[in-house]
Amino acid sequence: MREQWIVDEKRIYDWIEQIFDWGVRRPGYPADRQAEQFSAERFRELGLQDVRLEPVALPCWEPRSWSLHVSAQGEDFEVPCFPLPHSAPCEETELELAEFGADGGGVSGKASLFDVPMIRIPPAAPVGGGSVIDELEGKIDVGINPGGRIIDPRGSFDGTEQVLPFGAQIQAVMEPSIEAGAAAFLGTLSGYPGDGFEYYVPYDGVERPIPGVWLRGSDGARLRGLLARGPVRVRLRVDSVRETVTCHNVVGELPGADADRVVIGSHHDGPWSSAVEDASGMSLVFAQAAYWSKLSAAERPHHLVFLLNAGHMVGGAGVHRFIADHAAELESIVLELHLEHAANEVVERGGELVPTGEPESRWFFTSRIPRLESAVADALEREGVDRSLILRPDAFGPQPTTDGGPFHLEGVPLVNYLTAPFYLFDRIDTLDKIHRPSLVAVTRAAIRIVESTAGISAKEMRG
Repeated sequence: MREQWIVDEKRIYDWIEQIFDWGVRRPGYPADRQAEQFSAERFRELGLQDVRLEPVALPCWEPRSWSLHVSAQGEDFEVPCFPLPHSAPCEETELELAEFGADGGGVSGKASLFDVPMIRIPPAAPVGGGSVIDELEGKIDVGINPGGRIIDPRGSFDGTEQVLPFGAQIQAVMEPSIEAGAAAFLGTLSGYPGDGFEYYVPYDGVERPIPGVWLRGSDGARLRGLLARGPVRVRLRVDSVRETVTCHNVVGELPGADADRVVIGSHHDGPWSSAVEDASGMSLVFAQAAYWSKLSAAERPHHLVFLLNAGHMVGGAGVHRFIADHAAELESIVLELHLEHAANEVVERGGELVPTGEPESRWFFTSRIPRLESAVADALEREGVDRSLILRPDAFGPQPTTDGGPFHLEGVPLVNYLTAPFYLFDRIDTLDKIHRPSLVAVTRAAIRIVESTAGISAKEMRG
């Protein structure tokens, strides 16, 4: 490793701050288009070759205005809410409110009040398994496959709990209510740290046939209390538009010691201004580009491809487009390294959200290739990237829960770095959520992981 070419923390953070300051970066929004141009400019400035924008058609959804009014037992009041992405718009519509029961009955033709508590697990459970994982697997639709390695030499995980940014339904939060014939969806985030409601889920880009809004958990409890005493009616209005637009994957390359490839990627869109999701990932990719561009081609282990995908927040549209457009190159990829989310761990104490000073639990989804697993463990231990889990690619479902995950389904060896703080899809993903010490530590570990592929062909890595 050439120490003099490693980008310092301030420069990486400055990139994050610039990206964050543009505003909401949803796919197709002006700030997302600015992120595309910025990424191409940085790639060129950092010395990458064949820098280009590859088109990706995707749905752009924009909520313009929305409101929820409640009438019950002589009370009339407004409830703060936020529309579910890509749910149907509606003119002001009055409906009877009904709580979604275990059997789904009682909500047909009504507004379904549906509770979504976030998943809570011990941080090491995705490796160690245990009763919490056994219980969770019975509640969610994706298979859970514990296993891997825990890197936590300080024992910092002991006695702690991680709040994941999903409920048991993952992205299919509206489907039970839709299947039960509900006319609208009112999702309540019970137990959500900070009692928030500006929650950008689902982000699969699927158009749903009924309107839906998120509510605070405390407002959901209030509505349930009113329902226990008698009928409740709601007036819901959502003005939103959805259209197909063209965004771009941003790609740059550097020749290496041979023609086999290492892809180093992340995504450039996000649900809000989103410092962690994924201005941090973009900036970690810039840091890799800055380092590797200073080395000669002979010093780079393979041909390097730097990739910032469009449309992560609409079902990973960009990575699917890249895989389709570059299908002929997939067999030559030695490694796909994806970098996402340098996140602070934040907990709720006394009703306030407080950073602990620790990084959020760091997941490294790694193909089950012994030499690659060993290289990842060595890199993390040598660079002090603790509070880390080396996970199976299929730890949560058939592929990693990352923007790079679809490469796994194509048989491409991968290491995908991700953290999953509860606030990942929330407006509160602001600059204070960046775990700044992670920026250089993860950069250094990523360099070591790429270096470890030297002399190994794509065929040998798979073999």
